[in-house]
Amino acid sequence: MTDIRIVQTIADFDITLDWLLRGDGSLDDADDLATAVIAALGTDRRADEADALPDPDDTDRRGWWGDTEAEGIWGGWPIGSRLWLLHRSKITDLGARDGALVAKVEAYLHEAMQPFVTSSIASSVSVEAIRNGLGRIDATVTLHRDRSKSLSLRFDSLWG
Repeated sequence: MTDIRIVQTIADFDITLDWLLRGDGSLDDADDLATAVIAALGTDRRADEADALPDPDDTDRRGWWGDTEAEGIWGGWPIGSRLWLLHRSKITDLGARDGALVAKVEAYLHEAMQPFVTSSIASSVSVEAIRNGLGRIDATVTLHRDRSKSLSLRFDSLWG
């Protein structure tokens, strides 16, 4: 079974994800690996118990209810990323008390992509997050399938 193809649109600092339609109006189901990566990075994974939530007055750890016991029930893994935890964070460098925000972004990207390697969908994953100006972080995620095949996705304004 394939996934529906998702495309990202950025307009006036607003990022939207939507299903891509073919010319005949049917849903495009090509590039299902890219769709799975976008879903993994574009949805909220449940926060760990040790994670500090962005709003101290909110106890919602988010995530999808279907992740509960996902591995035992259907051989799945937690979907999404913990990037949402950085929503109120300032872009800091290595000298900051909590470390560099770009390093946290890269760690969360690796975490969200690790199930693709564990499940042998990809042989390895590489991520690169870079600060772009004063208030933006861009990222590139590359899934390597073998020596000749890879999928590379660039996310502009991943954080801003």
